[in-house]
Amino acid sequence: MAKDRITKARALRSNQTEAEKRLWYHLRDSTEFAGKFRRQVPIDIYIVDFACLARRLIIEVDGGQHRPDVDAVRQRHLETQGFKVIRFWNNDVLRNTEGVLTRIRAALDE
Repeated sequence: MAKDRITKARALRSNQTEAEKRLWYHLRDSTEFAGKFRRQVPIDIYIVDFACLARRLIIEVDGGQHRPDVDAVRQRHLETQGFKVIRFWNNDVLRNTEGVLTRIRAALDE
């Protein structure tokens, strides 16, 4: 089962959305943030878009395919594991990248 999630995570890394690509461009530079980010990270039964494991922060980038009811269940589960989850819409990442990065920095400082 874990092997399936790792295989799926690898496939997701190869097929990122434009918003995920843009955000990863910034997150992968660990000197800009107080922690190292990874992308498409298996955590329990889920694969999250981005995670800073040392700071227990998960970043999800949502497009039109996301369902708020399913995302809420997923988020509650991840929060019970000690993670803080912040979400951004694809459009926010693409149109207001600096605002998104500012919010991520603030979440890391909390």
